[in-house]
Amino acid sequence: QVQLVESGGGLVQAGGSLRLSCAASGRTFSNSIMAWFRQAPGKERDFVAAIRWSSGSTYYADSVKGRFTISRDNAKNTVYLQLNSLKPEDTAVYYCATSSRVNYFNTAPYNYDYWGQGTQVTVSS
Repeated sequence: QVQLVESGGGLVQAGGSLRLSCAASGRTFSNSIMAWFRQAPGKERDFVAAIRWSSGSTYYADSVKGRFTISRDNAKNTVYLQLNSLKPEDTAVYYCATSSRVNYFNTAPYNYDYWGQGTQVTVSS
């Protein structure tokens, strides 16, 4: 089993920044992908960014390229998502996720079988 715990969400004005953290514990997968998704009220869960634990290579949704940065600290088993230049449309619950079944970058939530509880990000205009 893998446990994921997100933190760092909050209320911020448009143009502001936040840093989200996702601490992983339990069984980990050295070549696995860690990803961030987000879900706004009444909308589907959307892919935001992903990183490979072993190499640090990254992949981003077009909507966040240049504004968000995903990184990891292997020693702490923690993945971060730096959110800059935030917009009201970034308001959502942000989830981190990983998969025991696939180890390539993928954007579909059904490919991920471990999820955190989510952290709320609210951007005011």
